[in-house]
Amino acid sequence: MAITTVTSGSSQAWSLPNLLTYGRVAAVPVVVGCLFWSDIGWVRWVALGIFIAAGITDFLDGYLARALSQQSTLGQMLDPIADKLLVAAVLMMLVADHTIESYSLSAAIIILCREILVSGLREFLAELKVSIPVSRIAKWKTTLQLVALGFLIAGPAGDELLPGALNIGLALFWVSALLTLYTGWDYLKAGLKHMGAE
Repeated sequence: MAITTVTSGSSQAWSLPNLLTYGRVAAVPVVVGCLFWSDIGWVRWVALGIFIAAGITDFLDGYLARALSQQSTLGQMLDPIADKLLVAAVLMMLVADHTIESYSLSAAIIILCREILVSGLREFLAELKVSIPVSRIAKWKTTLQLVALGFLIAGPAGDELLPGALNIGLALFWVSALLTLYTGWDYLKAGLKHMGAE
């Protein structure tokens, strides 16, 4: 995930990287609203467009924060929250409209549980002044997860444009869930190590 990190100052609240993060948070109810009326084909494309734009800001906010030296503690806090809100909201809507169903529900549960676990571990480790850098595999996991969700948001409308798009999305979704398990175990091991040290 992109990380917007570490300076202070009230002016930083309205820096470009933080504005991008705010935009990602604001995109969540819009995407949810579109998916609520997902039986209208073109509305799915609107949801997909907004989701893609939000995914791009996930990369840009961290990159611009470092490039422009506009890192902030507010950005550090909000960035992962924005990511998790977007992913969790989309997952719930896709389950509600039965795009994700049957055995694929297990993959959705794995992803949601991992996000809760990692959030808890990060909060615990932050109190110990310990930070865990995002691994390369975790970045690939995030990218694959966003791509999979993009295919699933397109859903039946995507199948009309690219036959088999929904199945591609479900396959990628399962791969991202497996990577989620792997990276979640990495974070858990790091957390247990510091618990032992205490």
